[in-house]
This record gives sequence, C-alpha cells and structure tokens, in this order.
Amino acid sequence: MTTLARLDQFARERKRAWAEGTRRAAKIARERLRSACERAGQRLWRTLSRARHERARDLSKRVQHGQRIVKVGREHGMNVAAATVNLTRKAWRRVRGLRRPFVRAGRRVERLGEQYGALREEWAVERDIESLVDGGEPILFGPWTSEVGYEALYWVAFVRWVKMTYRLRTDRLAVMSRGGVSAWYADITPRYLDIFDRVTPEAFAARTAERLVSAGTAKQMDLSAFDAELVESARRELGVERLRVMHPSLMYRLFRQFWLGHRPLGFLQSHTSFARLTMPAREVRIPDLPAEYVAVKFSGAQSLPPTPDHQRMVRRIVGAVAERYPVVLLDTGMAVDEHGDFGIVRTPRIQSVREYLRPSDNLGVQTGVIAGARGFIGTCGSVAWLAPMLGVDTQAVMTDARFLHAHLHAARWVYRTLDAGRFSPLDLGGFARFGLDVAGASELLADRPS
Repeated sequence: MTTLARLDQFARERKRAWAEGTRRAAKIARERLRSACERAGQRLWRTLSRARHERARDLSKRVQHGQRIVKVGREHGMNVAAATVNLTRKAWRRVRGLRRPFVRAGRRVERLGEQYGALREEWAVERDIESLVDGGEPILFGPWTSEVGYEALYWVAFVRWVKMTYRLRTDRLAVMSRGGVSAWYADITPRYLDIFDRVTPEAFAARTAERLVSAGTAKQMDLSAFDAELVESARRELGVERLRVMHPSLMYRLFRQFWLGHRPLGFLQSHTSFARLTMPAREVRIPDLPAEYVAVKFSGAQSLPPTPDHQRMVRRIVGAVAERYPVVLLDTGMAVDEHGDFGIVRTPRIQSVREYLRPSDNLGVQTGVIAGARGFIGTCGSVAWLAPMLGVDTQAVMTDARFLHAHLHAARWVYRTLDAGRFSPLDLGGFARFGLDVAGASELLADRPS
C-alpha cells in the first residue's frame, strides 16, 4: 500500500472516529437533558403532592378547631352575635390560609423554572463555542470593548481555556482588543489587532456610550453594530473571506450566574485557564523611571466613587506612600469610558506617565510600568486585577464591595493558585462609618509594598 493510500485510509478512519464521537456526545447530551427534565418533573410532582396533602391535613385541623370553639362558646353561653362575628373572622382567616401551600408550591415551580432556564443558557453557550471551533476557518476572539477589569480577570483566561480545551492551532487565532495589550495574550496567539488603530478614543467612547444607552449595560451582551464594524475591519486586515467570531457575549452569558452567586467557584474553574503574565519591565518608552517605585492608579468606579471625601482620602494615601517611595501615576487623561482618573497632583516624589501614553499602547505601557514596580496601589478593579498576575504585591482600595464579592472570591483563588503577587483589599468605608481618620490607613499602605 502506497503512502498516499495509507494517509487516505488514516484520514477516513479519523473522520469515522470523529463522527462516532460526535454522535456519542450528542446522544449523551440528549440523555442528560432527558434525565434533567424527568428529575425536574418528578420534583414538581412531589412538591404538588405534598402541597395537596398538607392542604387536606390543614383543613381537617381547622375544622376540628372550629368545632371545639363552637362547643366552648355554647357551653359558656357566649353572646350569639359576638360569637358569630368572632367565628366568622376566624373562619375567614382559615380560608385565606388555605392558599398558602399553593403559593409556596408556585414559588418552588418558579425557582425550578429559573434554574432550568439558566442551565439551558449555559448549554446553549457551550454548543455555540463547539460550533465556532469546528472546522478550520480563522477565529477572532473579540473585539473586546468593555471594562478592563473583566478582560484582565476573566476574558484572557476564558480565551486560553477555549484554545486548550479544543486544541486550536495558534495560526487559526487572532485577538482584538484596545490599548496595546498584546502581552496579555502572548501565550495564546501572536496575532493581535488593536481597536485604536482603527478608531479614535473619542469615537470609541461615543460608540460604547451608545451601547450603554441602548442595552443598559457596559457589558457586551450581544454583537453591537460597532462590534460588527470592527470584525469586518479585522477580516480585511487578516485577508480572509470568512472569519468566525468568539464574541465576549459568550463569556458574559456563561459566567452570569456565577457573578450573581448562583454557581460555585468550581464552575468558573472548569471554564477558565489562568497563567502568570510575564513582561519585561523596561520595555516601556518612559525615561527617568525611578529604580524603585510604587505604581498608583485611582479611577472612579462603583467600588470607589470619586466623591470629595474619597478624593481627600486617596490624596492622603498617595501622599503617605510618596514619603517612603517614589510614586508613578498611571493616569491617562483619556476619556474612553466612565471611569475617570482621580486627578492626583504631581510633586517631586509623584510623577505621571500621561505624556508617554498613546491610545494604541496605553494599557500596554501601564502593564510594563506595573511589572517593574515594587508594589501597586489603586482602585479595586481594572488593572488592580492584573497586577498580582505580574508578580506585584497589590493593595486594592474600595469603599463599597457590594458588586465585588464574586470577583474577590475568584481573584483570591486565582492568585493563590498561581502563587502570584499578594492581593490585599482595603475597604475605606469603615473609616468614615466609625469616624476614624484615614492617616492610619495611609501609614499602613505606605508600608505594604515592602
């Protein structure tokens, strides 16, 4: 048998094996769905049966209780009119109580429906991912246009998981983001496309604001018109006729129940692959960086609103740190989203990198500055999630942790698993709540980078 014949036979065998595996996976998926539906139906039937029995038992008890009341009233010669009124009121209360088992059963059914709907959404996302990776056409991860924090903490790890799980060839993959963050994806693919090479920061901010108004959220829950334009631009640059898009909405839909607290940490672990980020610290075009410094980035967020009190506290913190170490501010002056800088004043001990940042590389330069820092202090969110992955000890400052519980839970596990830099959240809300002065926290933070 010739080599070509053997190769052809091998290809046919692999194709048959793949087809058999696909059929087997589909059969398993159908069986799982059928089993889940049967279990849900059985639980519903048991719930309704219990409710019916409880109602009958409760009604019997109420009848017996009513009979005892009538007997006692008759024996004690109660006033007929008063007894009638009282008994009527009690009977009405008993009748109203009969609906409670049905209300409880209805609520249980509603919760079961919500849980099943969430499972269906997650299954749909996994099927979408499988259909996207099937074949040999190029795949674009992105375009990423939403918050930096979600990209640093979740999206990069999700992209890495997709590549590893489905064994995708590197030459099939490309990533589109903004701010020159190619180093974040260096172990995934070298093909990085930057949004700011295509649009200005002003146009970017305007188009993302349109999504916020139309969708009510800054998260990319679906493919917007702006995203579609960026995808078409990427297709032309890559020189391909067809381009499959692994859009961030898939990740947002998949992890939504985890962020709401309805999925355990294991669910996130099974759909992500985290890794330490390595980046030469001196690959930044900023002259006169101190040999040793603390990187600082405070920006307004839900976790740290830029109120006058918070700005005063932040200034005191940065001032205390600057007394011990040179401070390098990572303020950009670019209004690309709603998270504006805190406007910390420069001094001989506090310098800024603003003049050295361009839209197309501002996040990349910030990453390099953080990588070379003794420590990082800033708002809990955004690049604060990134700094520990660079091996840099991080102090994440906040005043409101209501929207951070799931992220803090995930971050602590990630950094512990990666043996990353120390991550220490600090809630300044307690200082104002108990009338304490922030000076103590300032001195504490100043000592933390060591």
